[in-house]
Amino acid sequence: MKQFRILYTEDDETLAFLTKDNLEQNNYEVIHCPDGKLGLETFKKEKFDICIFDIMMPKMDGFELATEIRKANTDIPIIFLSAKTLKEDRIKGLRLGADDYLVKPFSIEELLLKVEIFLKRSQKSIPTEKSVYEIGKYQFDTNNFILFNESEKITLTQREAELLRLFLDNKNSVLKREQILTSLWGTDDYFMGRSLDVFISRLRKILANESGISIENLHGIGFRFSIV
Repeated sequence: MKQFRILYTEDDETLAFLTKDNLEQNNYEVIHCPDGKLGLETFKKEKFDICIFDIMMPKMDGFELATEIRKANTDIPIIFLSAKTLKEDRIKGLRLGADDYLVKPFSIEELLLKVEIFLKRSQKSIPTEKSVYEIGKYQFDTNNFILFNESEKITLTQREAELLRLFLDNKNSVLKREQILTSLWGTDDYFMGRSLDVFISRLRKILANESGISIENLHGIGFRFSIV
């Protein structure tokens, strides 16, 4: 069985030791870096399956680190662990391309579950029968998370790509909110619901100039992705 590799950045030595130990006890290989700059250098030199980043770190914070990681790799899962509890910080982390944001003190059981879910999702092969979709003037390459046409290329995060594909596979039909949350995150709790709203807002902005495309919010029910 493959041993998945985790890049873990955290400047609190005690927390880093405990978290790394728990992850290793669950058969993950964990490379720990005490600051963001070393984390970025390590990412560039080695291959990882998932990243876990603290935000408030010396030399380079987690937001900066995630931004640089996303320039090089659009699909590796990123989980933030942070003492920053403001909604604005969570939303910023998700907009930078993170897949999740856990607030300290966090449950190690929840972290382990999130790691397992994101690794399973990232390892799933995308069906070959439908890897490119047409969306108005765009082509959507699901293998590489890219929307493109002759003059423009937009790289989506993995979560944005998964959401867009789910909408396309169910176009002109109502998708219940809990159905989308369970499909993408494996849970429909409150924070994941807020995360979903961030990604839908981002897709709306990207597709704003496509007059025949809409993502309709059906209050209390869910959403309908329509193409006319």
